[in-house]
Amino acid sequence: MEGLELTAFQIISAVGTARSSYIEAIQKAKEGKFDEAEQLIKEGDEMFVEGHHAHAGLLEIEANQGQGSAVSLIILHAEDQLMSAEGFKTIALEFIDLYKRLVKLEK
Repeated sequence: MEGLELTAFQIISAVGTARSSYIEAIQKAKEGKFDEAEQLIKEGDEMFVEGHHAHAGLLEIEANQGQGSAVSLIILHAEDQLMSAEGFKTIALEFIDLYKRLVKLEK
């Protein structure tokens, strides 16, 4: 495997790990483990950036070649996963905030 396919799988792997970290952060916040939740958000961010850089590399190659490339389903899937992970981060941050507020109200 090489080229676009390899880059697509790098994106999918990195952002999939990021999304899992964001989901786990919500679960930790639900348990009241806010430090762990915040650490998982940071870990997710690191993986997301890795996937984002791989995606940016694809865009840079296309821009430098001056021509459009054929879009494959695997690239579309990689971009879908990238956007999904970004959405999960937003949701995770909102849930963490919500759980922190609930803890304060319960006290």
